[in-house]
Amino acid sequence: MAILTKDEAKKIVDKVLGYSKADEMSVTLNGNRTGNIRYARNNVSTSGETDNLSLAVTAVFGKKVGSATINEFDDASLEKTVRRAEETARLAPENPEYVPMLGPQKYMETGAYAESTAKINPEFRAQAAFDSIEPCSKKNLTAAGYMEDSAGFTAIANSKGLFGYNPVTSVEFSVTTRTADGTGSGYASRDYNDVSKLSTKEATEVAMNKALASTNAKALEPGKYTVILEPTAAGDLIGLMMNSLDARNAEEGRSFLSRKGGGTRLGEKFFDERITIYSDPANAEIPGSPFAGGGGGGRFGGGGVDGRPQEKTLWVENGIIKNMSYSQYWAQKSGVKGTPPARGFIMQGGNQSLLDLIKSTQKGILVTRFWYIRAVDPQTLLYTGLTRDGTFLIENGQIKYPVKNFRFNESPVIMLNNVEALGKPVRSDGVLIPPMKIRDFTFSSLSDAV
Repeated sequence: MAILTKDEAKKIVDKVLGYSKADEMSVTLNGNRTGNIRYARNNVSTSGETDNLSLAVTAVFGKKVGSATINEFDDASLEKTVRRAEETARLAPENPEYVPMLGPQKYMETGAYAESTAKINPEFRAQAAFDSIEPCSKKNLTAAGYMEDSAGFTAIANSKGLFGYNPVTSVEFSVTTRTADGTGSGYASRDYNDVSKLSTKEATEVAMNKALASTNAKALEPGKYTVILEPTAAGDLIGLMMNSLDARNAEEGRSFLSRKGGGTRLGEKFFDERITIYSDPANAEIPGSPFAGGGGGGRFGGGGVDGRPQEKTLWVENGIIKNMSYSQYWAQKSGVKGTPPARGFIMQGGNQSLLDLIKSTQKGILVTRFWYIRAVDPQTLLYTGLTRDGTFLIENGQIKYPVKNFRFNESPVIMLNNVEALGKPVRSDGVLIPPMKIRDFTFSSLSDAV
């Protein structure tokens, strides 16, 4: 019962709305079948599969708002949940930022559902784990990995006639491999809507090669280096920047987009002119949700029923900030239509491969990924974190030897002004992003962690 058709979902939400005595009511119905398999030290440790169907009701009286959730779907339970939400709303204080619910909206089809992923079963997961573990065992490497697949839907509706339905599938895989002596480590991750694109063996071979190549790392002095960031590393920092394109934070002086003395810096050139970033829920490689709110999250977060249609949106064009995201309240207060936060982004790049970027580098550092990233200064977007699982010195267009990991202190705003070259975008953690060659990237200290 976890995955309902559009008609089945609408029948339930219409029934719930029919019980309403509130001024306004919204309903979010989520269903999901999720499976996973985890392994460490070349042995599967856990696996499982869950089905979940849940419903959230929000009732409104004036500007008083109350919510209730349930996972039982008989008529008595549904009506009881509506009454509970209404009772909570009557007791709640007024929300001064409450915005009336939307009426009917038109939503696009995003193509985020793949039947191949929905059909994944325990045998498939076991084979995926075996395809990762076996080559590691043969080369005396230790693998630790995790694969999670899901198939589900979100339906949103309200008492003003809005209804939206979005089916979605996803599969995520990551693996870390270590050498027997623990001095070499490699990592790879993959995520798709369509599992037919996933090869756990191919991803593991990437991690294996990194692990074997990263033993006996040498220490380099911290400082400013030319770096080549693989998409996983680049996506971590650019994703944090994209999460900061909020109009309210900018207008209230809490953002890198805040103008000194008031206002925002919308329309100003912030980055190298090669930087163009947009979102498109209908993109075939990273299809997203057709509506804002009502589930999901990704790099941009989500939270709560919003219901505004997601559209193709240009955020940065030729280095210029073209759009900021708005909550419904802030859009109304500002007297603008207001763009909702996106659920993924696409950063344009070039045609070069990662290998091409390495070959073009006289001296630099190749970074596989970052971890433990923390904010230092939100108004300059300065972050700190560590490299991990394969960091290498490049000399004369070739990988010379592995180096000890660094702590970095860098802002993606500065980073995108120091672009030397951009490679071909690939999917990484729900976004499309190119590998990047960046000059003057700041490494502040060394880390002995592998």
